[in-house]
Amino acid sequence: MSKVGWGLVGASTIAREYMIDAIRQQPDGEVVAVMSSDAERARRYAAENGIPTGYDDLDALLADPAVDAVYISTTNELHRAQAEAAARAGKHVLSEKPLALTLDDALAMVMACREAGVVMGTNHHLRHAGTHRAMRQAIRDGLIGRPLAARVFHAVYLPEHLQGWRLSNPAAGGGVVLDITVHDADTLRFVLDAEPVEVTGLTQHVGMAAEGLEDGAMAVGRFTNGVIVQTHDAFTVRHAGTGFEVHGSEGSLIANDCMSQQPRGTVVLRTAAGERELEVERNGLYVRALAGFHAAIRGEGGEYATGEDGVRSLAYALAVLESARTGRTVAVDPKL
Repeated sequence: MSKVGWGLVGASTIAREYMIDAIRQQPDGEVVAVMSSDAERARRYAAENGIPTGYDDLDALLADPAVDAVYISTTNELHRAQAEAAARAGKHVLSEKPLALTLDDALAMVMACREAGVVMGTNHHLRHAGTHRAMRQAIRDGLIGRPLAARVFHAVYLPEHLQGWRLSNPAAGGGVVLDITVHDADTLRFVLDAEPVEVTGLTQHVGMAAEGLEDGAMAVGRFTNGVIVQTHDAFTVRHAGTGFEVHGSEGSLIANDCMSQQPRGTVVLRTAAGERELEVERNGLYVRALAGFHAAIRGEGGEYATGEDGVRSLAYALAVLESARTGRTVAVDPKL
C-alpha cells in the first residue's frame, strides 16, 4: 500500500492535538510537511511534532513531491485560495470548517477540486462519533417510529488557548455560528438523513466576543422530512454539558456528552417498553474521518464529509446569521 503524504497548511492547535495522530494511525498515512507564514513557527512546529519539513510558503509546500494531500486549518478567510492552489497542484484537499465565509467561495473550492480530479473533504468530525452513528442507525431501524423533532445542546466555554481570532476577528470568520453551528448542521443532516429547508435564528453578544461577533446563538429550523430542530450554541457557558435528542412517534433517543472531539457520550433509547442504553463505538472521531478520506483517495468509496457537505453546513450557518440580522425566517439554499 503506497503512502499518502500529508502537508499541513497551518501550524494549528487542532492539527497538533488531533489530526497528526489521526493521519499516523492510518496504515497508509504519514505527515511529511507543515506550512506557516511564520518561518520560525514552521521550523519549531515541525521539530516538536516530528515532521520532516517546515515551510513558510504555500507554493513551496505544494511543490514538494512527497505531499499528496493537504489539511487546511488556517483562519477561515484563507481557505478558498489555499484549496484552489492545492487543487491546481494536484493535491487532495481536506479543509477545516467552515469551508469559507461565503457560499460562492465554498462552491468555488468544490469546483476547483472537482475539475482537478482530486478528493475534497470537510473536517466535520462529529458525524464520526459513535453516539451519532448509533442514533442514525436506530432511526433507520425504526426504533423511534417517525422522527418528529430534534434538539442539539452545544453551548460550551471556549478554552482560553482557542480564544484568539474566534473572538476578535470578524474578517477571519470568527463567532460561534461559523465555529459551532456549522457542526450542528452537519450532525443533524447526518443523523436525520435529511436536508434543512428553512431556519430562524437569534444571536447573542454578552461581551466575550469582540463587537461585531456573536458568542451565543439559538435557532429553530425545518428539514425536508418534516422534522423541526432546535439548536443552542455558545462560547460562554461553562457548566451546561452537551447533548443531542431526537424524538419520534414511538420513542426518543437521548444522547449526553456527545458534541465532543473525544470518543465519549451515551445514547439512551426510551420507548413504551422502558429505557435501554444503546451500544456505542469508541473509535477516534478523526481517525475514522481520515480512514474514509484515505479510502476515497484509493478509489474505494469511503465514508467522510465531502466538500458538498461542507457547503450545505455553511449554507445553514449563513442562513442563521441572516435570520438574526433581518428578523425573518430564511430559506437554506446551498446552491448545489
